[in-house]
Amino acid sequence: MLRVGVTGGMGSGKSTVSRRLAGLGAAVIDADEVAREVVEPGKPALTAIRERFGDSVIRDDGSLDRACLAAMVFPDAEALAALEAITGPAITDRIARLREGLRDELVSVFDMPLLVERGLWVHEHVTIVVEADAETRVRRLVAHRGLDEADVRHRMAAQATDAERREVADVVLDNSGPRARLVAAVDRLWAQRLAPWNANLLTCTRTRRPDGCAVIDPRDDWGPRGARVVARLAAALAGEPVTGVEHIGSTSVPGLIAKDVIDVQVGIRSLEAADTASFRAAMRDAGYLESVGNVLDTPHPTGTGPAGWAKRFYGGCDPAQIVHVHVRETGSAGWRFALLFRAWLRASPSHRDDYAREKRRLLAQHDDTDAYTRAKEPWFDKAWVAAQSWSKRVGWTPPAGGG
Repeated sequence: MLRVGVTGGMGSGKSTVSRRLAGLGAAVIDADEVAREVVEPGKPALTAIRERFGDSVIRDDGSLDRACLAAMVFPDAEALAALEAITGPAITDRIARLREGLRDELVSVFDMPLLVERGLWVHEHVTIVVEADAETRVRRLVAHRGLDEADVRHRMAAQATDAERREVADVVLDNSGPRARLVAAVDRLWAQRLAPWNANLLTCTRTRRPDGCAVIDPRDDWGPRGARVVARLAAALAGEPVTGVEHIGSTSVPGLIAKDVIDVQVGIRSLEAADTASFRAAMRDAGYLESVGNVLDTPHPTGTGPAGWAKRFYGGCDPAQIVHVHVRETGSAGWRFALLFRAWLRASPSHRDDYAREKRRLLAQHDDTDAYTRAKEPWFDKAWVAAQSWSKRVGWTPPAGGG
């Protein structure tokens, strides 16, 4: 089951997006509806709210006076945090139970205004942010919902900024124009990414690189994309003996040409721990499939024995983004070299550019990915020696946890 988080500022149009996804076959859970449900009369959260904020937020019929509570908490950061500490766990628990009851073949959409603020986006496979400029959103809320403008601005000020939302967004949908344009964008996203991604998860089909060596110029979004993959994997593996999750490889080095692939390293205390049912289940839930038989990196320098170069390999299922996850034992030769190679190239533009020249030279000779990869090994042997020398010269050691 593909998990999709939909968020955006007040009045951005996230409900329009969620309704369209529901029309396309997704199961939508509305956090606002769940939030109302968990504070109904008789629920523990309502009792806690009354104890914290007083009788004035309770109507004569025993229900919550949401407008009164909102006027109390949104201008006051401390009060808002206290409210979220009460309702947050109750909402999270209820949503988890609702999702557990869904059929596996459905795409599960979580419509959540505070997905970014509460850090819950890390538990979704993909995060969609719906955007419109602040003044447009204020006009919509005042004109169409009859809300007080001052109250709207107080609430908006308490939410994440557009920049904070974009930082975690896998998809940004612009809703500054006609509704039909937004709906058409949702339809394209569903057909080109969400439905195929869900199908890949159901059929255990990982996304693979094209046969050709599609090396491209550096992209500004490689770093943010890598950071999102790292954050999600770290959250998914929080209960496992993992020492760190890192974006590695060519896309982790600014200014370096690369295949459009996000490589990530998971450091684990022992490879035996990576072979447990719980670890494999956590990776599967995060959307990554194990590549059986891919258990060894090429040792460096050539002729070195395989000790220290063992790993486990996983691939993602997103049709729009190829992700490779290398699980290596913390402290092993392969684990250390992945981190050293990244640090060395980041610190040595001349070696980074030399690597780029070697890539271009080999690309002119090989159009098959495997042949291209094998042809790079002699360069990597020299790089291993140079990187080791650099690490001794500058005193580099892997940071604690491999971070």
